Amino acid sequence: MIDCVHGRRLVVAIDGPAGAGKSTIAGELARALGYVLLDTGALYRAVALAAQQQGVAWDDTEGVARLAVRLARADELRLEPAPHGVRVVLFGDDVGAAIRTAEMSMGASRVSAIPGVRAALLELQRATGRQGGVIAEGRDIGTVVFPSADVKFFVTASIEVRAERRCAELLARGERADLQSVRAEVIARDRQDSERSVAPLRHADDARLVDTSGRTVSDIVAELRRIVETAAR
Repeated sequence: MIDCVHGRRLVVAIDGPAGAGKSTIAGELARALGYVLLDTGALYRAVALAAQQQGVAWDDTEGVARLAVRLARADELRLEPAPHGVRVVLFGDDVGAAIRTAEMSMGASRVSAIPGVRAALLELQRATGRQGGVIAEGRDIGTVVFPSADVKFFVTASIEVRAERRCAELLARGERADLQSVRAEVIARDRQDSERSVAPLRHADDARLVDTSGRTVSDIVAELRRIVETAAR
């Protein structure tokens, strides 16, 4: 664990496409370093879920933006520390399982393209990182949310690997999934995230590229931890 004696507590940005393993890596790295995990993707998934619950269509840009502003200002959407990562609280309920469906994955991609939604959640995200000691993961962390992050990683993997991982994840949760359909969804999500006009997914110029294909989580986390610890000295 890095503390004020052994090094600075940094802001670490981890970006990458769906299925690359960045959420798992970010969580394990946060635990290894004793850092706070900021799962920004969970925030957008929660906004998509809230819109569905409130009867607001995801393509209703003004309606979804107003809802996001309300969630942020009224503290109705929060990320809270949990024993094994972070708890997503929406309207007072833990929605960690509800936001991890394939439907909410696509919903998150759609609502995250709305400028008003991103603006509403931006300050909430940045406030978490002001004291340092944060692992922030998402798709625009190193380019928009924390452009001056102390350390940046861009985590990726081949389409085939990412589709297989996503399919296995869905099946493990008891959802119906087939590899061909999941692969198509991953490609569609990549297109939506990379081509959106606001804060598109891209590799920051100063981010280290980390390809997770064929590698174990423990090996990757050990490598990233060494880099962060070195930067903190």
